[in-house]
Amino acid sequence: MHSYTQTLYQIVFSTKYREKTMTKAERPELFAYIWGILKNKKCHLYRINGVEDHLHIITSIHPSIAVADLVKDIKLGASKFIKQKGIFKEFRGWQNGYAAFTYSQEAKHNLIEYVKRQEEHHKKQSAKEELVKLLEEHKIAFDEKYLE
Repeated sequence: MHSYTQTLYQIVFSTKYREKTMTKAERPELFAYIWGILKNKKCHLYRINGVEDHLHIITSIHPSIAVADLVKDIKLGASKFIKQKGIFKEFRGWQNGYAAFTYSQEAKHNLIEYVKRQEEHHKKQSAKEELVKLLEEHKIAFDEKYLE
């Protein structure tokens, strides 16, 4: 039998200390690089976007890939890329950990639209407030001290 999966993920992670280091002009270059990592891992990218201090990735993940391993590979590869290219001059790395949420295929369109509008969204809500809301919506227990 062949393996069949259909799991839609939203992966969110932040810059170290939530420092606002990812400048708007250079983000597309980073997003394209991350898309390449996903493609090489046989994952399908639906949308990637973010603001100065965090990013969101909407993807389906190949069944042979563990989410934790994928995030680790993205963070390591992206850090190296940022340093080699000299983009985001103040970038000091990624915050430990990540958040990953699963969604039904019916939610895909709204989720993609939500991620597209990150800049607009964060005029009203901080990244931490957004993360707390997502964690609560998905009924994930968390410790406030790890959200800084």
